[in-house]
Amino acid sequence: MADRITKEQRSKIMSKIKSTNTCLEVSFRKLLSKNKIRGYRLHYKIIGKPDIVFPAKKVVIFIDGDFWHGYNWKKLGKVPPKKYWQAKIERTMARDKIYTRQLRKEGWKVIRIWEHNLKKNPEIYPLKIKNALR
Repeated sequence: MADRITKEQRSKIMSKIKSTNTCLEVSFRKLLSKNKIRGYRLHYKIIGKPDIVFPAKKVVIFIDGDFWHGYNWKKLGKVPPKKYWQAKIERTMARDKIYTRQLRKEGWKVIRIWEHNLKKNPEIYPLKIKNALR
């Protein structure tokens, strides 16, 4: 089935989806602040565009949305009906693996946090991050 809207309309809709300063990212930064975890940078120029980077300690943090990054999407039965979205999410998942591998190869510690985990148990992350920064 063809898309019911034009390519220009789809582009306009997609441009409104935030890629930085999402609610999850903002709440995570508040969590870092509350736990006195400092020294991180935002929008740091590095492969993969991590959400948070600790350049001095070579630690990067990605906060991955469950839908966009494909958390167990097939197993949980959350496969989008359109082939376009399935291909898009599969490309994102493959790209995530490539970026993680490349960053680790360059000596970075990579922490990936899933949206549902952050919402369910935010209190576990300050300790994990402090351990990674040691």
